[in-house]
Amino acid sequence: MLNDKIKNLIENLKQGKKLSLQDFTYILENYSKDDFDYIKDTAQKLAIEKFGKKIYFRGIIEFSNICKNDCIYCGIRRSNDNVDRYRLTKDEILECCQEGYEFGYRTFVLQSGEDGHFTDEVMVDVVKSIREKFPDCAITLSIGERSRESYQKLFYAGANRFLLRHEAANKELYEKIHPAVQKWEERFRCLKDLKEIGYQVGAGMMVGVPHQSLENLAEDLVFIQDFRPHMVGIGPFIPHKDTPYRDEKAGSIEVSLLCLSLVRIMLPNVLLPSTTALGSLGGDGRQQGVLHGCNVVMPNLSPMSVRKKYLLYDNKSGVDLDAKTSIETLRKQMEDIGYEVIVTRGDFKE
Repeated sequence: MLNDKIKNLIENLKQGKKLSLQDFTYILENYSKDDFDYIKDTAQKLAIEKFGKKIYFRGIIEFSNICKNDCIYCGIRRSNDNVDRYRLTKDEILECCQEGYEFGYRTFVLQSGEDGHFTDEVMVDVVKSIREKFPDCAITLSIGERSRESYQKLFYAGANRFLLRHEAANKELYEKIHPAVQKWEERFRCLKDLKEIGYQVGAGMMVGVPHQSLENLAEDLVFIQDFRPHMVGIGPFIPHKDTPYRDEKAGSIEVSLLCLSLVRIMLPNVLLPSTTALGSLGGDGRQQGVLHGCNVVMPNLSPMSVRKKYLLYDNKSGVDLDAKTSIETLRKQMEDIGYEVIVTRGDFKE
């Protein structure tokens, strides 16, 4: 039986009305299976209205696992001495793009740790080279916190999008899961700068990270509602064996899916990935993400030689599949639930 209050809140959200922190907290704390299914169905219908049963795919190139940061939850954190570190050359990155292009990818996501080797000069050269060789493709960067000037240079060089999860809208929680040198204020400064420069900007958070309450998650939803990012990445926390959180339990797939549905309803046009973490925790996690309102999937284009070296968490799915097999597997997964993977950049549109 539906909770009338939750149904009314979802209808308000669907109509473009803002919900309060208390409203989101109430939904997260009180939803039943019937409410969960109602929210899922509402999100799925909205996604189909906006995009049809079509899924955009982006090829991720994990070009360096070297990172100056020491985020407590992350497998490639600076103080993890068990990581086999690597960085790809520009030519290797371009080879990944070429292979991806031949398989139909029209968005490349360049992701790395915060590796000091990749200065503005180096990154601008990489971005310009991709832009010149693949003029019809979108270039997404996921390379962490940089100065506004740096973001501006990369935008002028041809980057279109930038993924930077906000991680925690609650400052106290942010400070618990990061070392003191990493500032909450700096993360949100970066997001503001990126949006002002003109990037399509992605924010997001992990569900179930240690110390996180349901009210903290509600704060994240309020931030997303107010900031209105063009992309939102949400997935369950998964522990890594070489971090202080090695013995913590993983986050909830169900709550992750609920948050994805709520984001789809509040931001109907948002680009919403069904994350690798969903697929890593649950065998059909990526399909479930799509059925809860997601419209993007991001298979791996990294060379097979480095796939198992870029592990932010344990038991990451897809590391044994080459680029061709990844896309074939993905197409089959989407076809099994009645969706089609399409060849297009898939830009955000209001």
